Amino acid sequence: RRSRLGRSSPMAAQEPPRPPPGTAEPPEPEPGGRYEAVVPHWFYCKVTDTRERWVPFSAQDSERLEAAHGAGKEQAGVVVPTSGGRYDVHLRARRRVAVYWEEEAAEVRRCTWFYKGDKDNKFIPYSESFSEELEEAYMIAVTLGEWKKKLESPNREVIILHNPKLMVHYHPVASSDDWVSTPTEQGRPRTVKRGVENIAVEIPNGEPLQIDHLVFVVHGIGPACDIRFRSIVQCVNDFRNVSLSMLQSHFRKAQEQQQVGRVEFLPVNWHSSLHSTGVDVDLERITLPSINRLRHFINDTILDVFFYNSSTYCQTIVDTVASEMNRLHRLFLQRNPHFRGGVSIAGHSLGSLILFDLLTNQKADPEEKEHCVQGSRTTSSTGGIEEVKEILKKLELSEYCDVFEKEKMDRQALFLCTEQNLKEMGIPLGPRMKILHYISSETGMKVCGAEPGSPSQPGDSSEDGRSCQYRDVGLGQVSANYPQLNYKPSIFFAFGSPIGMFLTVRGVKRIDPNYSLPTCKGFFNIFHPFDPVAYRIEPMIVPELEFEPMLLPHHKGRKRMHLELKEGLTRMSVDLKNNLLGSLRVAWQSFTRSPVLALEAGSSEAEAEAEAGTEKQPDTKPEEPPAAVKEETPPINVGRLNGGNRIDYVLQEKPIESFNEYLFALQGHLCYWESEDTVLLVLKEIYQTQGITLDQPLPGSQ
Repeated sequence: RRSRLGRSSPMAAQEPPRPPPGTAEPPEPEPGGRYEAVVPHWFYCKVTDTRERWVPFSAQDSERLEAAHGAGKEQAGVVVPTSGGRYDVHLRARRRVAVYWEEEAAEVRRCTWFYKGDKDNKFIPYSESFSEELEEAYMIAVTLGEWKKKLESPNREVIILHNPKLMVHYHPVASSDDWVSTPTEQGRPRTVKRGVENIAVEIPNGEPLQIDHLVFVVHGIGPACDIRFRSIVQCVNDFRNVSLSMLQSHFRKAQEQQQVGRVEFLPVNWHSSLHSTGVDVDLERITLPSINRLRHFINDTILDVFFYNSSTYCQTIVDTVASEMNRLHRLFLQRNPHFRGGVSIAGHSLGSLILFDLLTNQKADPEEKEHCVQGSRTTSSTGGIEEVKEILKKLELSEYCDVFEKEKMDRQALFLCTEQNLKEMGIPLGPRMKILHYISSETGMKVCGAEPGSPSQPGDSSEDGRSCQYRDVGLGQVSANYPQLNYKPSIFFAFGSPIGMFLTVRGVKRIDPNYSLPTCKGFFNIFHPFDPVAYRIEPMIVPELEFEPMLLPHHKGRKRMHLELKEGLTRMSVDLKNNLLGSLRVAWQSFTRSPVLALEAGSSEAEAEAEAGTEKQPDTKPEEPPAAVKEETPPINVGRLNGGNRIDYVLQEKPIESFNEYLFALQGHLCYWESEDTVLLVLKEIYQTQGITLDQPLPGSQ
């Protein structure tokens, strides 16, 4: 981007260039000053929309790179892991390469000298070779005290070292006439700085080396994941940065005791694999030419939902997600052989549904499967036989209990029985019809088309769904061969998830309270109150109760001010209404009663109620919060999907968002990547599995 400098005139060459106007020249140092070598810092070039930006490595990474450079390992083609092991720097090639995902390699420099750019006033490093020339000239100038040194850059631009505090890079004014040269001192002066400590740049602290937990994050529809149209890699980078900040602020004690390192978040991209199948070419062929941008946006994003509901492309999507997570897991273990932590998974929007379907079709270990199938019943065969006896008693067929006990029939075996089986057992036609009708009605009510392990069975035990293994397709789930993961996730986090809606559309009216994901014991459904794509899960488990989702505590330990004000006003209006109704009730009772009763009973009751409404009025306000707490304290049984704990968690909207729900609906669906409250819940639940808690429990947290 620099302009080429024309030939300078002899006068310009002889006349010493002047410093920029308006800058006072500091006093020149005495000859024979003391020279101290510059401390280098390593940078990499980040290109966004054809715009270059030089970003410093963390202090840890820069020291590691400098150590490898100083040891002379460049000839050996040494590779230095940086950025928490997510990027490798090939030292000899000066290239920074992504490890876990595809990304264009970035240029790396060992930087010592910088000049200020034109557009954004950011400092740009000189090339390593020219920086060495500048450093050599600076060393001679300091040692001999000879300043006003003039150097010419590779682009024939002039740098002048006036003194240690004033060094200027003259960028020539572009001229349309190549024959007319511009004197160097008339060019635009730019500040030159030596050493990274003299430029305004924020050097990251670096990340803890210890990794406690690994989380794979799956994106939703389209290639962009937030309102700024950033990729899943960039959004997960934000999520990781927020997690590092939350660890420092909320797990400080555990960090000081070296119990906590950090959580690694890795993105899982399936969109590019889906759209590389050639389907985009087929869509382009049939897409109308009008409103081209809108149609292209729909083809690239909204249609992903329809692709997932197609058996052909659903198979592509689930294969990509599972194989990518397995590949990342293997690669992570290769690069971190001492890792002993757990693995969790998180999905945003459609990504959460993909993960949910994958998890419902995982196969548990035999011992875990037996425990999961038994549910709340005992594992002994007598428990299953006793349950069959209860069913027979309900059907008024108790006289056949001995026959079923002799054949060792439990509930699962009963639901697998055909008419021929019952006939062979010697059951007469009438009882046979009753039993078969009971089986068909139960399986029909449960919409029992589920794959093994589907969460669709609302019966007494989660084994009911597994008794339908002879069915082909489960509850509207797309018929696909769901791959198996190489690990058992500890927790599944769903952000802005439509799982509840998709299950309902598939025909699931209720989720069995005894059901849990075969290989994952934790499940959190986190959503913003204005998110148009998010749906709840708990009402599908407990449809007979109406209750609010858990309010996610604010990361600073209190409710947002506008929510407290809203609750206070609501409470005050309830108090006023109750007091007014109480006064009217007393007046009406005294008016309608007979005079004698009004004198005898009315005096005592009215006085009692009046006292309750007036004298005890100040006491009701401080007593009310405990009453409200008492109302919330009875635990709601939401089943085993999250190990008996609450599943639905709602974020607190920001004050500005409460003015117009519709205006912030889209932002509500894309807010999770930078939400401190979301990240803190994820960290809290992950570290709780390791017995590590927050420094101070947040109010209202479970």
